[in-house]
Amino acid sequence: MKYNATSIPYSATGVFSTLVNDYISGNGTARDYVPYTPDLEGIKKAIQQRKFSAIQRQTLVSVLENQYQVLGAGMNEKNKAAFEKVQANISLLKNDNCFAVTTAHQPNLFTGPLYFFYKIIHVIKLASALKAQFPENDFVPVYYMGSEDADLAEVGSYSIDGAKHQWKTKQTGAIGRMLVDDHLLQLLQDLEGYWTVKPEGKGAFEIIKAAYKKGNTINDATLQMVHSFFGQYGLVVVQPDDAKLKSLFVEVMQKELTTQFSHAAIQPTLKRLSENYHVQSEGRAINLFYLKDANRNRIEKSGELFSVVDTNIQFSQTEIIKELQTYPDRFSPNVILRGAYQETILPSVVFVGGGGELAYWMELKEVFDQAGVNYPVILLRNSFLFINEKQAKQWASLEFNTEALFHSIQDVELAFVKKQSVENLALTEHIASLTNLYNAIQQDVIKIDASLGNHALNLSLQAQKKLALLEKKMVRAEKRKQHTSLARIHSIKSELFPDNNLQERVENFSKWVGEYGWDWVEAILNNSNSVDASFTIIHISKD
Repeated sequence: MKYNATSIPYSATGVFSTLVNDYISGNGTARDYVPYTPDLEGIKKAIQQRKFSAIQRQTLVSVLENQYQVLGAGMNEKNKAAFEKVQANISLLKNDNCFAVTTAHQPNLFTGPLYFFYKIIHVIKLASALKAQFPENDFVPVYYMGSEDADLAEVGSYSIDGAKHQWKTKQTGAIGRMLVDDHLLQLLQDLEGYWTVKPEGKGAFEIIKAAYKKGNTINDATLQMVHSFFGQYGLVVVQPDDAKLKSLFVEVMQKELTTQFSHAAIQPTLKRLSENYHVQSEGRAINLFYLKDANRNRIEKSGELFSVVDTNIQFSQTEIIKELQTYPDRFSPNVILRGAYQETILPSVVFVGGGGELAYWMELKEVFDQAGVNYPVILLRNSFLFINEKQAKQWASLEFNTEALFHSIQDVELAFVKKQSVENLALTEHIASLTNLYNAIQQDVIKIDASLGNHALNLSLQAQKKLALLEKKMVRAEKRKQHTSLARIHSIKSELFPDNNLQERVENFSKWVGEYGWDWVEAILNNSNSVDASFTIIHISKD
């Protein structure tokens, strides 16, 4: 496989929010809501200030060793080497000079959209880069599995070549606790037909097939799959839905139940943020769910009673605190408290997230402070656009640069038509001349009767509108002449931006690994930025 990469600023894509662009560039007030700058100097300060107790480290390592036991048997030599590399990284987490470089994502079905891969590869690259920069410390790349998510419509689907495939199961509750069932196996069988015709698809598909065995939890299937893909790089996967890990967070959850502190904590920040940016999440009065069996439901307080929404379960304050202390795994933080929980169980100095994640993390500094939890450096994950050889040649034949790929289809069409037409399609000069003419007429008629001035102005506006309409008709006529090239523009844009979204938000990795093999992943790894942020376009072709 051959490839070459170019990068452009995120702001040049036009698809990222003002908040994200300001945060990356240091413009505006976006960085006012975080304690560290998103650069090496910020990471250095985070390392110096990061506190993580011996008990937290011991608990984390014990839980990880237990979670990885499911992978310990029946490994071939390649998997054994990867397992030993991960075990070595888990052991490093016992040490005070070892820190996590963390990303988080739900256990999407068969990895879901491409950015699942991009996030993980980013923390792998960053952990290695930080070790070189700060050799006295160790850095472990960590994937925090958001297994308590209950949005099956989002997590339980994948898209290939524009077709969305949805897991239709009757199971409810946290995704990670669900079991691989017959319908999921049918989806896997459907996927096999797609993979087997791909020149490099068989190996990767066997990894997925081995992970999604009937009766496996989605937690364990995702752990096995992600480890099989990325264990060779030392990636550690943590499943946070664990009683021992949640016991470390009991004090914060008890504070939430008794004082509802998190909702009040974010209000001043939300007020300031909303003056310049879109507010991402406002949370609720109690930002915890009750998680038991096949249910994950909100907890609400009414008077002296705590109720679990859509159930008959109720607690007094004494009862719910006892329930929390006895069964901490029955309580699940929502988006407002999830970050604080993550940083309670992991010694992170950097959190890598998407634009939406950055936006809601910026609301949470006061929540972290009141929970007594360290807030990490926040970095925007890497983004990529892959263009194959045919698409690249077609785009080049249209004489557009790389950045034009991100322009709207209407702007690209208009630019192309104007570039190809031998005639002037803009009536700007004529409209200006017409305006001057009517201004002169207006001045003349006012001398005769002042009331005629408005009539002359209305005639001017009507004439301008008619010329603008004529201009649009001229462009449409020229588009009809260029219909073949315009159809090619539409085709390229729809292929690279499915459903008018970034490729990484829709497509599954199977298309790319199936066609180009694991070299495709190495291309991402080699072109991942560690700290500096830019959008990377990779032109890819076979040898």
